[in-house]
Amino acid sequence: MRDSSTAGTGNTAGTRNTARPSRRTVLAASAGATAALTVGGTSYAAPDDRHLSTLVSRMTLEEKVGQLFVTRVYGHSATAPDQADIDANLAELGVRTAAEVVAKYRVGGIIYFAWAHNTREPHQIADLSNGIQRASLEQPRGLPVLISTDQEHGIVCRVGKPATLFPGAMAMGAGRSRTDARTLGLVAGRELRAMGIRQNYSPVADVNVNPANPVIGVRSFGADPGAVAGLVAAEVAGYQRSRVAATAKHFPGHGDTAVDSHYGFPVINHTRAQWDELDAPPFRAAVRAGIDSIMTAHIMVPALDSSGDPATLSHPILTGILREKLGYDGVVVTDDLGMQGVREKYGDDRVPVLALKAGADQLLDPPSLAVAWNAVLKAVQDGELTEARLDESVLRVLRLKAKLGLFEEPYVSQAGVTATVGAKGHLAAADLIAERTTTLLVNEGRLLPLSRRTHPRVLVVGADPASPSGTTGPPTGVLAGALTELGFTATALSTGTAPSAATIARAVAAARDADAVVVGTYNVGATSAQKTLVEQLVATGKPVVAVAIRNPYDVAHLPSVPACLAAYSWTDVELRAAARVIAGRVAPRGKLPVPVQRADDPARVLYPVGHGLSYRT
Repeated sequence: MRDSSTAGTGNTAGTRNTARPSRRTVLAASAGATAALTVGGTSYAAPDDRHLSTLVSRMTLEEKVGQLFVTRVYGHSATAPDQADIDANLAELGVRTAAEVVAKYRVGGIIYFAWAHNTREPHQIADLSNGIQRASLEQPRGLPVLISTDQEHGIVCRVGKPATLFPGAMAMGAGRSRTDARTLGLVAGRELRAMGIRQNYSPVADVNVNPANPVIGVRSFGADPGAVAGLVAAEVAGYQRSRVAATAKHFPGHGDTAVDSHYGFPVINHTRAQWDELDAPPFRAAVRAGIDSIMTAHIMVPALDSSGDPATLSHPILTGILREKLGYDGVVVTDDLGMQGVREKYGDDRVPVLALKAGADQLLDPPSLAVAWNAVLKAVQDGELTEARLDESVLRVLRLKAKLGLFEEPYVSQAGVTATVGAKGHLAAADLIAERTTTLLVNEGRLLPLSRRTHPRVLVVGADPASPSGTTGPPTGVLAGALTELGFTATALSTGTAPSAATIARAVAAARDADAVVVGTYNVGATSAQKTLVEQLVATGKPVVAVAIRNPYDVAHLPSVPACLAAYSWTDVELRAAARVIAGRVAPRGKLPVPVQRADDPARVLYPVGHGLSYRT
């Protein structure tokens, strides 16, 4: 229950803006920013570089430091979050609300997370965004805030239904359509912008060449650098048309790691030539496409920098390669500074200073904002960082805000949310795109498509991982529901990612009463109990269809299954598309964007890039 007595600074929360603020209201709220841009008696609502430089020159040092930080904050409201979120803010940020974070630290950006309770539903998100903007613009020399999130689609999304959710990157790689990637960026960008989110940490530009990669995997478009580059550039173009900043990540390339940089410090041993051929092309394509921001990786690449520093803190990588060699002059944002990969070598007070010295502009979500903010301030006061160096990054950040229209229109309207987020045309586009991504890997005896006349009763079993992006789930239920809508009588039985012998026996017993079985698999390994489940279901003599709901590599461990599809994620849009393929409503058109190695001999390829069956052959 909301406790109104705990509200922080700013206007009373809970009052929803039901109409778009008038231009007069916007200009009044942004009076501080507008006044700072008044030169010779003329106000500039859409400032150019000269006026932005004037603004920077009038900022205090503390304000400049604040502009470089993008912080998390807990709560659904800028001024009246729930008590638990107030407590979390006090414990981690030393303030009670988002409005107080902005007032105390003058932060340039805020990142939204579902776990921080920022993204309950689109109208609430819009209210939160407006509250944050109002709190910032009411400050002396107030500036609009650049609000960001990770809306990659697929397995990483912060805003769930009713927003439109598209297939993830590897699924898009299977679809191979740059037009579809551009549509994703355009539609997703329009919906984010309607909710006040102007910077999206997507697309993933990493080339996933390591099947054991624990952190990228299906978040990558694939293993072919040229194909990944084309899809990255296309998605960037879509976001640019929507006036939302896309962010290519994770530079210089996180696709060949066996360590998750959230929990360890990955080392990539590519030679400089290998990096240039494999990892660099998508980032080059993003730069050529005019990408607005690029995110760093907390990885070590000795061939690019022998110091042992992570790329996020590497001047040779961020300045020498990204800025000078690739010619990029946009915003460089660090990956989350709370991740172990960037904290392995230096303390939390050194990391933000070293990131700025390396060439970063935005410092994303430090574990302690107070420690990081004060460390940067002290580094300037002590002469380790020059104020001119800060000015470079502040100008880049303000330049991006101006490009995105934040000085002209910092607020969003509830009417815009209603008209845009989850619009019927957007949802239909996502469904059509998903149909072009589902990949048929195995189809012995032309088992698929299933006919509702010959196989009317379908049992759906398998893994039910938690929803990755606010979709309805669970996967077995979504598949069963979709098949029922397509004319089958489908029932769901969740068996989990590690089914016990008793669970397997229950599934086998249920299969005997079905005409066919669909089993959703999730990261199957050589000793996985899911493999045993599939083998025992096949032994019943019933037709069995496996749907790999995350990594397509599952198929290598399922040699007995007569039919196997790759869906690349367990989000609703991809599962519904897989159901339509199973039922023959659409033909499978996806092609593997990564190779699948043999389980018994990983040096040999079982299915190459480009493999994908059709019902026509």
